[in-house]
Amino acid sequence: MSDAGDLREVGSVMAADGSNVDARTAAAYAFCRAIARREAKNFYWAFRVLPRPKSDAMCAVYAFMRRADDISDDESKPIEARREEMKSWLEAWRASRISALNQSSPNTNEDPVFLALSHTQRAFGIPDELLEELVAGTTMDLEPRTSALEPIQTYATFDDLYRYCYLVASVVGLVCIRIFGYSDARAEIFAEETGVALQLTNILRDVKEDVDRGRVYLPLDLLDEFGESLDELRSLAAGRSMTERERSMLATLAIRAEKYYLAAGKLTPLIDRDSRAALWVLVTIYHRLLARIAHRKMNVFGERIALSTAEKLAVLLRGATMAAWNRVTE
Repeated sequence: MSDAGDLREVGSVMAADGSNVDARTAAAYAFCRAIARREAKNFYWAFRVLPRPKSDAMCAVYAFMRRADDISDDESKPIEARREEMKSWLEAWRASRISALNQSSPNTNEDPVFLALSHTQRAFGIPDELLEELVAGTTMDLEPRTSALEPIQTYATFDDLYRYCYLVASVVGLVCIRIFGYSDARAEIFAEETGVALQLTNILRDVKEDVDRGRVYLPLDLLDEFGESLDELRSLAAGRSMTERERSMLATLAIRAEKYYLAAGKLTPLIDRDSRAALWVLVTIYHRLLARIAHRKMNVFGERIALSTAEKLAVLLRGATMAAWNRVTE
């Protein structure tokens, strides 16, 4: 569907309780959906099998995340400038939230992402604290750490990396399950671990790109265990062939990711039936990506590893079938 198609549908956007939203809010959701369709390489496939109010909410959350990521990753600007931009953007969002909570007069110039996100927060009970944590995780990428060798962003231990994964991915999972719907508190633990699984998959896929950008998410204690150095990672990124030792090092992190993927299977029956297919689509795409990495014998320094559009469409089709069946049998 084109962006124009979304804009034609603004009158059909509904709140979580089934009521129609006003035109400004509907237009804000359409704006966020356009961002999600354009930028969300894997997430948007899952959004499409959700009921429309939940799908719109996910698009609003994604658009908020995307903006934080874009500020953090804009390498045309020095880190200090990005920190200041992030600070100003965060202050603007906080001011928007205060205005919404005080039910002040509508601001016709309000950022459409903030407007849609505020509506999503009210509709699904998403606390500000979770979104603050999400931005805090993104901001970690703007704070290079100093290794024993040189200034570069690294994580000393897996526990340190887990904290990063929690902030940038598990928090997203905790937001998502509030949109999906759940009543069993165990869902929060499983959402946290599922988020870690997805982020570890991202880290493995993007090792080369991250090294090129001065970021090493592989924990230093893992590198030490396998006798690897930052210089050797750079030589791999520059085109050197991988050794079996280096493949084993990355496989060790992949095995950790596999352990956390088990949480997704435990989470699925704990969320509302109309959202289970969306979770299945998202997890299946990422889990197959991890399997593809393993099939390539952990060679993430060559051609970028990804699922084809045809493969994603096949997953989406099965997810849509699951969603339809869940609606019929609910």
